Amino acid sequence: MSGLVDGEWVGTDYETDGEGEFQRQETTFRDWIGPDGAFPAEAGRYHLYISRACPWAHRTAMTRALKGLDDAVSLSLVDPERYDDGWEFSETDPDPLYGESFLREIYVRADPDYTGRVTVPVLWDRETETIVNNESEEIMRMLDVAAHDLGTRDVDLYPEGYRDEVDELIDDIYEPINNGVYRAGFAGSQAAYDEAVADLFDALDRYDERLADRRYLAGDVLTEADLAMFATLVRFDHVYHTHFKCNRRAIHEYDSLWGYTKDLYTTPGIERTVNLDHVVRHYYRSHGDVNPKRLVPTGPDVDFTEGHDRDRLPGEPPAALRE
Repeated sequence: MSGLVDGEWVGTDYETDGEGEFQRQETTFRDWIGPDGAFPAEAGRYHLYISRACPWAHRTAMTRALKGLDDAVSLSLVDPERYDDGWEFSETDPDPLYGESFLREIYVRADPDYTGRVTVPVLWDRETETIVNNESEEIMRMLDVAAHDLGTRDVDLYPEGYRDEVDELIDDIYEPINNGVYRAGFAGSQAAYDEAVADLFDALDRYDERLADRRYLAGDVLTEADLAMFATLVRFDHVYHTHFKCNRRAIHEYDSLWGYTKDLYTTPGIERTVNLDHVVRHYYRSHGDVNPKRLVPTGPDVDFTEGHDRDRLPGEPPAALRE
């Protein structure tokens, strides 16, 4: 077990099964904001702990930014490098709520006997002083739907008429792409690595073809599925391609996926959520088992702001982002 056991810290190692396959543990805190949850949607009540390096946290940060929830849901960062003591706060980005040194202390505040991994994102409730949820997909959905009226922008990332497709897309890209890069990078056997890489690039090839004639994954509207996909694609060439040995092809070598990535990056509100310095420092310095000397590469030199022709396709960013 890595993380906390009965509230005591035991370490941060990633785990594989007997076949060398990376096993991602289930998240534990799964409450909801909204009418059907235990927590009401109230401005100023919730705080979001994230790392700019983490793709799972990134999808929640993008949702918060696009919805205009900056004032309604506060946000703070952990340090990008993660070593033996797990996610850490720094002098640059201290814990604004309790002055804790490590994110694990926030977990123990919520549950003194907590057993499980200490991960980001974390959605914290100031009033009851507990973790509402630490599952990124669910936090993204809560910020998008339950907290919609708290935002300053009328942006709907889970629109009626598209919801079943959005759910299917998020599920479809999770295992081969979002989690697939980790399955490859943390594989403990050649067979596990080969399978993960095959699944990954089969899926990337399939989505490159899908995006040839549609601007977004669900067609003509930007949705949560695009944020989930983008969080992996924007990190791919800088870390997953080399650090996780997913080097069959880079994203900038795909016709549709590369244009799609640039289109999303330049969508108003998204660029400010991307910190490639944090991304690169985290992966290459934190994973000593993958990169023992912790050397940080200087490339690649790719420009996410260069032109794209995606606006030739049906659809455009939400009107509230273009005002």
